[in-house]
This record gives sequence, structure tokens and C-alpha cells, in this order.
Amino acid sequence: MQTLAHYAVSGGNSRGRAVSEAAPSARSEFQRDRDRIIHSTAFRRLEYKTQVFVNHEGDLFRTRLTHSIEVAQIARSLARALQLNEDLVEAVALAHDLGHTPFGHAGQDALNECMRESGGFEHNLQSLRTVDLLEEHYAGFDGLNLTFETREGILKHCSLPNARLLGELGQRFLDKTQPSLEAQLTNLADEIAYNNHDVDDGLRAGLITLDQLRGIDCFARHSSEVEALHPGLNERRLIHETVRRMINALAIDLIETTRANIAAHAVETLEDVRRAPPLVAFSDAMRQEQRQLKQFLRENLYWHYRVLREMAKAKRIISELFGVFMDDARLLPPQYQSRAREDKPRAIADYIAGMTDRYAMKEHQRLFAIGAS
Repeated sequence: MQTLAHYAVSGGNSRGRAVSEAAPSARSEFQRDRDRIIHSTAFRRLEYKTQVFVNHEGDLFRTRLTHSIEVAQIARSLARALQLNEDLVEAVALAHDLGHTPFGHAGQDALNECMRESGGFEHNLQSLRTVDLLEEHYAGFDGLNLTFETREGILKHCSLPNARLLGELGQRFLDKTQPSLEAQLTNLADEIAYNNHDVDDGLRAGLITLDQLRGIDCFARHSSEVEALHPGLNERRLIHETVRRMINALAIDLIETTRANIAAHAVETLEDVRRAPPLVAFSDAMRQEQRQLKQFLRENLYWHYRVLREMAKAKRIISELFGVFMDDARLLPPQYQSRAREDKPRAIADYIAGMTDRYAMKEHQRLFAIGAS
């Protein structure tokens, strides 16, 4: 059984659930959270939601589901090394993208623009809304009734106006205090996963090349090590070995830097964590390398003309779906029609955000193509 640090989240210092429930008999409260997330409808939909590449483009590219599993694996390894709560970081990692729209960030941007006059759209808030309200599985409450700490980890970012509406959960954004180390860790595990796995997917798609990446410090260093140890290695294995080493280097750097930060701030309790500056971090040198990699990916992958063309189509689908439902809410499925009577824009946003890529494309065809059904 894992030994937790005094400043880790545990059953003893948890703030519990909004609706009280009997304690689970054969698992922790955070294992219960994880299990509810895995059995949720929103989690299953992640299989067909875009990470970078639209779902129909190929079977081997990462989706929101595979990304979430990869984040959970990285986060659990980091948590164990730092004596933090593995079950909590796993729950947060598996839930962090539940509110993402179809078509990745392009879909989010389009939906946020559609909702500009109605409170906007933030995918972190939508993930929270999904687990707090939209999931309909349990007789005693709406949503999944997750622990405060899992919900806190899901809400990585939040505007101040929205934070004021969230009560205790939003207070840290107003007070400028920090979430648990588990929440901080999962946030950076997410960053480790998507940066490095986007490198892999970008190479597989042929949108970026090994020659380009050899101009990026972190990739060049690790690929040179692999080539020196394994001369003549084929390209697919070279890429995998290099990405694997990049992830490992980031993990080791994070563990060492975080341990030093905890010691430097004399952190002993969870409340010390909340009052301190962010403690889970990379070293300055590693942050600089990651900035270089992020800039490269933005300019050469995310802004590649082929990706931008797909994203332009995606934004048009989202915008046109939103518009047609705003014009006539009777076109919504019945369960969303009832919500639309109270708040039509938010009900439409809930419906669209819950769509998979392929469902959004089919729904657009059904509504705009004569003869489609």
C-alpha cells in the first residue's frame, strides 16, 4: 500500500462530496471517483473526439480518450514518486477533457464565439458542468457527485466572473491560492503527454519531419543519443525511442524540481500547499526547452495548412449547428428542448459540446443536406 506524504490529499483531509454518501467498503473515495468517470457517457464519447487530427483522418492518431489514458499513466508514475495520491491524479486525468467539444480547440473556439453574449464557453468549466450536472446515472443526485478534490483538479482554469459563481470551488481563483499538489501535477502531466505525443502524431501524419525536429534542442539531444546507441535503427523505432526519452527526462526533471520546491517552502500540510506558490514545476532549463518545442508545434503542426483547412471546416460546422438551433430550438432532441426553455444558448452549447466529431458531422448533414436523415 502506498505511503502518502503529509501534504498529499487523503481520505482524512478531503472536503468530501456535495451530497453525502456512505463510504465505499472496498475502495477509496478517489477510486470511486475514477470508476464513476470511466463508466460515464462523456468518457466513452472521448474515443471519437479529436486531439489534433479530426477523427476520420486515421485510426492511429490519438483521440481525447487515448490522450486521457496517457495522461493518467504519466500522472500516476509522478504521483507515486512524490508520495502523492495516485487514485486522485488518475481520476483528474481521466476527467480533465470530458467537457471538450468535438474538433479539438477549433471547436472550442467556435463555440466560445457563439456563446460570447451568453457567458462564453470554457472547456474546463464544461468538464465540471458535465460531472456536476449533465451526467444522468444516479437516483440521488445529478452528475457524478465527485469529491471536492477531483472537481478542483478538473477546473484548471477559470475566469474570475465564473469563479464567483462556483462558491468554495472557485474561491482559490479569487484568493490566488493553489490547488492540491495532485491537481498541479496532473496539469503538467497533461502538458508532457500532449507535447510529446503531438510530435509522434505529427511525424506519423507527415506534417512535420525528422530534419525539422533535429533543430529543436530536446528532440535533437535525445535522438542523437538513440542513434549513437543504435546505429541504423529504422525511423519508426527511432521516433518512439526519442519520444520515450523526452517524456522520461521531463518526468525526472519535474520530480526533482518539485521535491526541491517543497523543501524550500517547508511544506508540511495540505494547507501549506494551498498557501504556497505553485510547487509542481519544471526547472528553468527544461521550461525553456519546452517553450521552444511548443512554438515549433504551433508554427509547423497546429498551423499547418492541412490542419487549418480541417479546423476551418470544423468551426463552420459548430457555428452553423449553433445558429440553426438558436433559430428554432424545436430541432433539438427532447431532453435539450426542456433545458432550452430555461437557457437556450447554454442548452445548445451542452448539446454541441457533448457531440463526437463524427456525430457533429452527421448532425450537420441531417440539418443542412436535403434528403439526409
